[in-house]
Amino acid sequence: MGKVAIISVAVAVLSVLLGERILNISKRYLAFREVAPNHLPNCVALKKLDHGTEDITIMGNGLAFISTGLKYPGVASTDVPGKIYTVDLQDPQLKPVELRMPRNFDLDSFNPHGISLYIDPSDDAVYLFVVNHPQHKSQVELFRFVEEDFSLIHLRTIKHELLHSVNDIVALGVDRFYATNDHYFHNEILKHLELLLLLPLTNVVYYGPEEVKVVSDGYYFANGINMSPDKRFVYVASLFSHDVHVLERKEDNLLTPVKSVAVGSLCDNIEVDPETGDLWMGCHPNAKKIFLFDPKNPPGSEVIRIQNIHSEQPVVTQVYADDGHVIMVSSVAATWGGKLLIGSVFHKALCCDLK
Repeated sequence: MGKVAIISVAVAVLSVLLGERILNISKRYLAFREVAPNHLPNCVALKKLDHGTEDITIMGNGLAFISTGLKYPGVASTDVPGKIYTVDLQDPQLKPVELRMPRNFDLDSFNPHGISLYIDPSDDAVYLFVVNHPQHKSQVELFRFVEEDFSLIHLRTIKHELLHSVNDIVALGVDRFYATNDHYFHNEILKHLELLLLLPLTNVVYYGPEEVKVVSDGYYFANGINMSPDKRFVYVASLFSHDVHVLERKEDNLLTPVKSVAVGSLCDNIEVDPETGDLWMGCHPNAKKIFLFDPKNPPGSEVIRIQNIHSEQPVVTQVYADDGHVIMVSSVAATWGGKLLIGSVFHKALCCDLK
């Protein structure tokens, strides 16, 4: 075979491989998916929350905690420093209140991502775990919430080599939690390459005073994590495989796979209804629109609910959808008292009445 023929074959093979890779990326990103508006009644934007509301979690009394100001590589953001707000869902005015932070805490580099609450049953003290990315590194901040003056007391900063790219967290106690890593590599260039290779390399880590270890792996960008009301099961959103994994907790804190539920979208954070056990998720209909942001063709938003997730036939429902002209890049959905809070990576937050 002549050189020209060999080169021609090599070019053809590379073209096929490149075409397959582009097709795979398009499928994983849901690059051609569009969503039609599916709005809820009486949706209002929460005031002062215009710079991202990436994660939201709600206490039993209707007090919602909201992380704002996330700066995530490759995604649109602002220069506004990160903050934590609360919103009392019992108050018809739905007024966001910025929580006062301690003076010795570095507010300039505060870059909050996923959050989780833990209420100590011994004294009802409220602890807030916050994933923080100062200078795009990963660490977990532990605060105690002081309701009397709506402030946070910073207790400690948690760092570990296994917590190298933390996305979300679910608290198990005052000193322990599960966390997702959304990247495998530590190097920033290799992290960007991961978004093209899209290999199932990411994991879930258990952190506790006795040990820190990987307890589950093999995810396509492990994202939101939460726990069932009876604390027997953990749920993990695998972003680029468009599903939610159900895992059973073991005595040694390892997680064993039970099943996965297809959701047909790129789901981010997971909130769990404490009464029904339903999963509520803010999802991304199309990842390409996030990374190739165009305000004239904005990335949309989608809220998905999973009912009866442990049954043989879980019910997956689209509760809300928007084409990006009302709210872009929804990342979380949380319910309380017939209301639905929808947060976003770098846009606003909505409060809607459920039908």
